[in-house]
Amino acid sequence: MNAIQAEPGTRLIVALDFADADTALDFTRQLDPAQCAVKVGFELFVVAGPDLLSRLHDLGFRVFLDLKFHDIPNTVAAACRAAARTGVWLLNLHASGGLEMMQAAHAAVRETNDTTALLAVTVLTSSNARTLREIGVQREPADQVGLLGALAVQKAGLDGLVCSAQEASMLRERLGPTPLLVTPGIRLEQAGGDDQKRVMTPERAIAAGASAVVVGRPITRAPEPARAVETFVRRLGSPR
Repeated sequence: MNAIQAEPGTRLIVALDFADADTALDFTRQLDPAQCAVKVGFELFVVAGPDLLSRLHDLGFRVFLDLKFHDIPNTVAAACRAAARTGVWLLNLHASGGLEMMQAAHAAVRETNDTTALLAVTVLTSSNARTLREIGVQREPADQVGLLGALAVQKAGLDGLVCSAQEASMLRERLGPTPLLVTPGIRLEQAGGDDQKRVMTPERAIAAGASAVVVGRPITRAPEPARAVETFVRRLGSPR
């Protein structure tokens, strides 16, 4: 059983999309680490740095460091090694960086610890067929996800993928039950999609094969964030 499925409190990952550490920490103190993990992305990490990761760990939270590394193999391997040293639970890179880059990053993480899972981003949930064509990719999003997912998991040996829940079922069929599938773009029925184009409800995401879901604004902008977390946890159900 993989790390996400073994811990019920990690099936929900709350995206800390805040502009500074104090705001992020004040918000996070309203949450229960037994119910959710948290995600730190570009903006917050740039302003707060690794110290924020330590403070979130001190509060008892598992951390998904969402920096989507994409560079030459040596550079990405060094960045992933440094990130793994902080003890983060999840770390990611862009599968479009290629096989050699992913293999180097995977080796660097495994040399550092055996508790950080390295995931590959396939196609961003803000992308669709039109945006892929704009960058020269003629495949449909699901086909591109399948190609990059197989490259990352089956050839590079990564622990799993960040993908749209709409592709989770296809990836489970192709890759089997072991890889972690972390799915952003999760919304309740009444919520808008914001800038996410390929969205899904929490129940459908889990039924499709997601290991965990990432939720941002429906929780961070909720009048009562802790209650919003409880709603998502309830709708995600118990791990099988």
